[in-house]
Amino acid sequence: MATTNTNAPIVNEDAQEQPQGSPAWGFAGFVLVLVLAWIVQVLTTNLPDWTEGTWFGQVSKSIEFPVYAIILGFAFNGILSLLGIRDRMSGGFRTEFFIKIGLVLLGAGVNVTVILDMGLPAVLQALLLIAVVFFFTWWFAGIIGLEPHLRALLASALSICGVSAAVAAAGAVHAKKEQLAYVAGLVIVFALPAIFLLPWLADLMGLSPIVTGAWIGGNIDTTAAVTAAGAVAGDEVLQYASIVKMIQNALIGFVAVALSIYFTLRVDRPAGVDAMRVTRSGWGEVWSRFPKFVLGFIAASLVVSMLAAAFPAALEDGAWLDNGMSAAKTLQTVFFTLAFVSIGLEFRFGALRDAGWKPVLVFFAGTIVNLIAGLALSTLLFGVLFP
Repeated sequence: MATTNTNAPIVNEDAQEQPQGSPAWGFAGFVLVLVLAWIVQVLTTNLPDWTEGTWFGQVSKSIEFPVYAIILGFAFNGILSLLGIRDRMSGGFRTEFFIKIGLVLLGAGVNVTVILDMGLPAVLQALLLIAVVFFFTWWFAGIIGLEPHLRALLASALSICGVSAAVAAAGAVHAKKEQLAYVAGLVIVFALPAIFLLPWLADLMGLSPIVTGAWIGGNIDTTAAVTAAGAVAGDEVLQYASIVKMIQNALIGFVAVALSIYFTLRVDRPAGVDAMRVTRSGWGEVWSRFPKFVLGFIAASLVVSMLAAAFPAALEDGAWLDNGMSAAKTLQTVFFTLAFVSIGLEFRFGALRDAGWKPVLVFFAGTIVNLIAGLALSTLLFGVLFP
């Protein structure tokens, strides 16, 4: 199957056929995205306080910004469609740009020095768990008939770090925005109960803080949910969980590169063209499809790591962490919020009907495998081999 646009990281073939309006309409669409993103920030920050003491109060503390962003995007998608102006405003829905910037900023939160300090068991766990969960999900999704691009998003989201990994994979394989929105929704739905379930199970089984932290960090799919679960389990658990999740985040770039090469040489090559022929003559195509933002992700991580190594005092007294990495995290959240609002605005609701129940089954099966394999690896590496 040949791709329709080798220059755009995320391809929405249906949207490409829709007419766009004038630059003024595009600017209006961009302003709408900014306004909705601001509303998302207000809701994320204030809704727990506004609903404190109600049945929704506890739930709202666990809801992450992508939930509000996509819901608002969907709502205004319907409103603009009814008014007949959505396609005219679509020029302002800069999903691709927002995603690229957000992922580069994500790299600023990956400190290689901290990862090395955690030691060999944390790196081994990340590598083994990602491999087990990714290849199981890829295999199972293929068995029940999902197409390769959606399989790549599901496998990446489940095995690495949820929404961020799905976004990177979407850019690498040129998945549709509808597929990305669907997978992001599954990540959020499955992550919310895990925030409370995993700390409870760890306490029930009497796991040590480091084993609990490694299990939580390796299994819950989003960094924000990992932080919430770690906070529920205790400060020591939170520290270990955050580092394990950081190691998984660091592997996003490598997985994106591998997916880009695989899809170029095997999945999306023209029918009848031998893979070896593509390999010999098609490296230009590989480079054109290569998700360039991965280089920014790696560069940001290296800069942070080198600064932390060069100025250890700043790292110890918290100045660098509080001012530098916190600012990068805030900007990352802003750009991802803009991206998910845009995805909601661009979403084609027929994609949900087309996807059906199979992705849900795949995500459920992958989550069970992730829980079991994660617990086994965490116990073996941190409880037996490297206590």
